[in-house]
Amino acid sequence: MGFRMGIVGLPNVGKSTLFNALTRTAAAQAANFPFCTIEPNVGDVAVPDPRLDRLAVLAKSAQVIPTRMTFVDIAGLVKGASKGEGLGNQFLANIREVDAIAHVLRCFEDDDVTHVDGRVDPVADAETIETELIIADMESLEKRLQNIVRKVRGGDKEAVQQERLMKAALAALEEGRPARVVEVDAEDLKQWKMLQLLTSKPVLYVCNVDEGDAAEGNALSRKVAEMAAAEGNSHVVISARIEEEISQLDADEAAEFLGELGLDEAGLDRLIKAGYALLGLQTYFTVGPKEARAWTIRKGTLAPQAAGVIHGDFEKGFIRAETIAFDDYIAAGSETAAKEAGKMRAEGKGYEVQDGDVLHFLFNT
Repeated sequence: MGFRMGIVGLPNVGKSTLFNALTRTAAAQAANFPFCTIEPNVGDVAVPDPRLDRLAVLAKSAQVIPTRMTFVDIAGLVKGASKGEGLGNQFLANIREVDAIAHVLRCFEDDDVTHVDGRVDPVADAETIETELIIADMESLEKRLQNIVRKVRGGDKEAVQQERLMKAALAALEEGRPARVVEVDAEDLKQWKMLQLLTSKPVLYVCNVDEGDAAEGNALSRKVAEMAAAEGNSHVVISARIEEEISQLDADEAAEFLGELGLDEAGLDRLIKAGYALLGLQTYFTVGPKEARAWTIRKGTLAPQAAGVIHGDFEKGFIRAETIAFDDYIAAGSETAAKEAGKMRAEGKGYEVQDGDVLHFLFNT
């Protein structure tokens, strides 16, 4: 199961610098002028999880395979993007394809780096992009409502459902609120997702600060924190420059460098953790002598669907799951010892997989 996070922001906020560091690549050209990133760059990053390494050591696994998150660097939006300004239409289409938006905001002062609007105000920057996405969603919904009139008049149940959801979204958008504030019932979720509204995507604000502010943030990042809290969104403070330097170091050097800066972990780790929380994701493990592997699922996923992440046949022929909680596996020291201590459980189709579960799936072929 792949999860994609789109990195958006106005030009020159450090978005592409951050992307380069996160994906350990220089594929996205970082330059001090608007629109230097014309095509969206895509990079997969391993999700750091020390639990996987501990399990691999105990199981003497020959291979360690972490789960991954995809970051999409989407070219800088500007005011008027919803009307096609800059490369707006293309950028908006790219946003539709991601699961969540990491909105990079400039929270640093630097006279050598031009701001597209000639001022440093991260809250105003956030409002600029949110407004463009709201306008784009409104125009999309207005067109679609016109196109389904005939089906609604004909009593088409699906069209009636779509119309109801579109009108609810449009009402929020016309008030200047994003579509994600609309409360959607469980039976409407499938149709709601099919609307592919830009403002229905969950948002994580990424405050890009100077190196000296990476540990505690600054006045600008605190303004973003207040805005995020008021919206029910989340935020994370990162220095793109620090991440860029870390990307050139080995693990020991990076740890020493972070320690000197008073940081417990790299911004990548904090960003991924925040992204997981934002998307309601968690991890389970499969462990053996051949490999120790992490798998990403949404919280609340039942055992058959969790098995299906590995292979569709596992879900179709699901019989049961044998599970050991991570802490029990570590305490016992091995799978065999955990079994002997009565820590392995057999769970059926109704079992809700927990974060850190070590699982074996039994299934019919």
